[in-house]
Amino acid sequence: MGEAKRRKQTGAPAPRNQGNKKPALIAIAVVVVAVIAAVYFMTAPPAPTSDNLPVAAANADEFPAIFDQYGTSVGSEDAPVVVREFADYQCPACARFSEASQRLKKEYVESGKVRFVYFDLPLRQHPNAMPAAQAARCAGDQGEYWAMHDKLYGSQSSWSGSNDPVATFTRYANDLGLEERRFRRCMTTELHKEAVEQSLQVAMQLRVASTPTVLVDNIQLTRPGWGQLSAVVERELNKAED
Repeated sequence: MGEAKRRKQTGAPAPRNQGNKKPALIAIAVVVVAVIAAVYFMTAPPAPTSDNLPVAAANADEFPAIFDQYGTSVGSEDAPVVVREFADYQCPACARFSEASQRLKKEYVESGKVRFVYFDLPLRQHPNAMPAAQAARCAGDQGEYWAMHDKLYGSQSSWSGSNDPVATFTRYANDLGLEERRFRRCMTTELHKEAVEQSLQVAMQLRVASTPTVLVDNIQLTRPGWGQLSAVVERELNKAED
């Protein structure tokens, strides 16, 4: 029985002409590879030897290390490189950079290569930035400054517009296992408000007005993020070894 007659009797549809799909598939694959390559080259960290990395301004003074006492630091005092960040807990860009600072602490601070200093710079347009900065310092009284620091940035959208941020921060303190009464008393009495304001004064004295402002020694990053941060840190570490 012929194929056409069989289809007529059984009602089976005629087979579709599949054609040669190979050229189309190859073209799609080439486009996908090109897109992946473009994304990689756009997002890959620059090499520490790149000429596009920021450098210290001509005749720039060293960062006045005496100001570090007004920030919160972690890492060896003898670390060859110091990274300093001026930031606002309610600033979205600062929340994005917090991922880079966490990675910095894990990959460089813990090994003694870098010391990290965080300065509070609560901006006027962010009403909850000041109590957030105090919450981190109140948690620090119980040994959990960096845990609260990371929690505040990681949950920024949950408290940024809150009318009662202290209640939210107290809940975070409970999550971290802190003594609630002590934490709440620290917040309601604004125990660390003066310390936060002193950090703010340091920023003003240094004419730091935007957040996040990140410096590797006395070199200000132009694109705060892990790519540029890690590249500049590596470059300065290599210089310190020479």
